[in-house]
Amino acid sequence: MSVVIITGGSAGIGQAAALRVAEQGSGVILTYNSHPDGASDTVAQIESAGGRAVALELDVGNSQSFSAFRASVEAALADNFSGETVHGLVNNAGFGQMAMFPDTDEALIDRFFRVIFKGPYFLTQTLLPLIEDHGAIVNTVSNSALYQGTEVGYSGYASMKGALLVLTHYLAKELADRGIRVNSVAPGSTRTRIADDAFDKYPEVIPGIAAKTALGRLGEADDIGSVISFLLSDGARWVTAQTIEVSGGYNL
Repeated sequence: MSVVIITGGSAGIGQAAALRVAEQGSGVILTYNSHPDGASDTVAQIESAGGRAVALELDVGNSQSFSAFRASVEAALADNFSGETVHGLVNNAGFGQMAMFPDTDEALIDRFFRVIFKGPYFLTQTLLPLIEDHGAIVNTVSNSALYQGTEVGYSGYASMKGALLVLTHYLAKELADRGIRVNSVAPGSTRTRIADDAFDKYPEVIPGIAAKTALGRLGEADDIGSVISFLLSDGARWVTAQTIEVSGGYNL
């Protein structure tokens, strides 16, 4: 059984991706940080559908923990999947926060850097020996890092997502000799827990977003999760170094 690691799999896009990947027949190792109940729910949903999944704790903002996490992955592979390698890695865990440029302080920029860029960079480096040849890596970036997604208040967040987007291109080039494909998905506004459940707390902003979106609605987690699962699949075997915007045509 092929296995995929998905960070931030306790809710939202990560949970949707885990469910879709499991539907394709892959085992899933998903991570959580502050929502163990959500991770347990993801595992339960996969197992109830006949799949196999394991949840491991991980703080992607703490790179000092990555060696121990790799050991946990190796143990999970041996104990639950009778294997030693994974087919894919999805760097999805993160957080979002709006802050106007004059109000953005160093602490927030440092946190964006640790969680959104440094974490995926060194986690991928740590786990790379476990990723099999002809495997796949998918990074969750954001359309805020693209021209058409530029909105006020996201200079710090989008800059780090932009760095992850650039890393995607470089990893695709450097890992091509092993046949490992590396791509990004760039979600637009999506109904998840990001930014402290902003869309549940402020539903009045949704009509305005829908009006600027060609397909006329807010994105849902599964809209992005299904694209992630495709990029991990054999159907995307000739796709690498791409960033796919998944926004329903925002600002089209």
